Amino acid sequence: MDRRAFLKLAATASGTAVLSGVPLMAAAQAKGGVLNVVVQPEPPGIMIGIFQNVPSQMVGGNIFEGLLRFDADLKPHPLLAESWESAADGMSHSFKLKENVLWHDGKPFTSEDVVFSLDKMLRETHPRVRNFLTAVESITADGPYKVDFKMKHPFAPFIQSFEVGSMPMLPKHLYEGTDYAGNPVNSAPIGTGPLKFAEWQKGSFLKLVANEQYHEEGLPSIEAVYFHVIPDGASRATAYETGKVDVLPGGSVEYFDIERLSQLPNTEITTKGWEFQGSQCFLWLNNTSKWVSDKRVRQALMFALDREAMRDIAFFGYAKVAPSPWNSSTKYYTEDIRQYPRDVEKAKELLKEAGYDGSPIRLLPLPYGETWQRLAEIARENLSEAGINVEFTATDVAGWNQRLGDKDYDIAFSYMSQYGDPALGVARLYTTSNIIKGSPWNNVSAFSNADLDALFDAGAREVDEEKRARIYQDAQALIAEEVPLAWLFEMIWPTIHRANIKNLISSAVGLNDSLGRARIE
Repeated sequence: MDRRAFLKLAATASGTAVLSGVPLMAAAQAKGGVLNVVVQPEPPGIMIGIFQNVPSQMVGGNIFEGLLRFDADLKPHPLLAESWESAADGMSHSFKLKENVLWHDGKPFTSEDVVFSLDKMLRETHPRVRNFLTAVESITADGPYKVDFKMKHPFAPFIQSFEVGSMPMLPKHLYEGTDYAGNPVNSAPIGTGPLKFAEWQKGSFLKLVANEQYHEEGLPSIEAVYFHVIPDGASRATAYETGKVDVLPGGSVEYFDIERLSQLPNTEITTKGWEFQGSQCFLWLNNTSKWVSDKRVRQALMFALDREAMRDIAFFGYAKVAPSPWNSSTKYYTEDIRQYPRDVEKAKELLKEAGYDGSPIRLLPLPYGETWQRLAEIARENLSEAGINVEFTATDVAGWNQRLGDKDYDIAFSYMSQYGDPALGVARLYTTSNIIKGSPWNNVSAFSNADLDALFDAGAREVDEEKRARIYQDAQALIAEEVPLAWLFEMIWPTIHRANIKNLISSAVGLNDSLGRARIE
């Protein structure tokens, strides 16, 4: 099978739930069995109101829930909310909550938990939610099962904000009046989800077990999930081959191993379950460093990079060269903007105009394994061909976080999710208000442009789809000219699993909220 055919197969592999346009309802399922899943790296914590990184979300997203779930077309479906209404002008929203939902400790889930989660705790602990909620004037409980939102101004993707990773519902009775970060409940979280925390052997595994009081009839279908911490890609591949684990989530094995592992008996592969994240790989470009602050140098970097070679050599075809700073799954995506095909001579010309003198430019690789190291080496080779002197500043994950947060780099690899709407996952990378020292998850490039800020602000407030589209097309065109960061690829994350595991992916966030709905045949 050639790579193109294989990728097509991967994208449509059987054994996954049909997501598009189908309500995310529980079906009658036989119960039983244990799932063994790789988690990589070991999460720093699993209370996702505080920890928002990928492994934390995968574990914690099956403990906690949002008001809504989203299918592959990013259409909302009831979960903790059974219905919702929005005013035509976007100035008010209300949610009717499902009754008889219990927290894992047996306490009832009510509107007071929603108000506390959003108006108190997440405003303090979750930077992305804090940005969303700047548009909200008030959040009030109208009885135990209704919540009303009054807006300061419209926020177009407001309903789309209510998935579990963005707005997890948190138990007021366990967190009110406490030090949120230091609360001991964080080490054994209490949610409403189909799985509940059981055990964590640091460096070895986390265990979740079935929530027998879950509010959806017939679920969960499995008895337990073990998340295995296995430190390197080769060992994770071996764990699958030997039967220690049943599921290899996207990114858990090296890309060169994917095709071989997918051909094993009783094995299927799918790229479903990442529609909401819409991850894009890019190079942060530090707009405060001597040379990278020059737009001509940033444009030269784009022209010098051989993104097709990077895709084929580092990702073995499991990536799509990005024509836009928007992911193609993000609303209002357009390719009708300035493009940067590889052109080494054009890069040299721009560098000459900028007066670049061959001074070292520090490249910070992403410390996530061999794939990312190869990617950095290809980039260094590409840039050296254009006359750019690249020096690696390799570090571990903690050091990478620190350097980005302190703006102590020149260029750096990363990838981030876009969440289907530019107001949710794109604006944070570019707006001046999001230049915040100490965090690697905001405007790390420190790019500041008043026109772009105005476009992002207008786009978030506009409820007319045609007007929104024009605003965000203008934003893409401005970014394509200024190159605040170097957009490289749309990430493809193949999940490999045993073929007898059914319904493994049942939403747009995949394993992050689907494991309690999987069944073993």
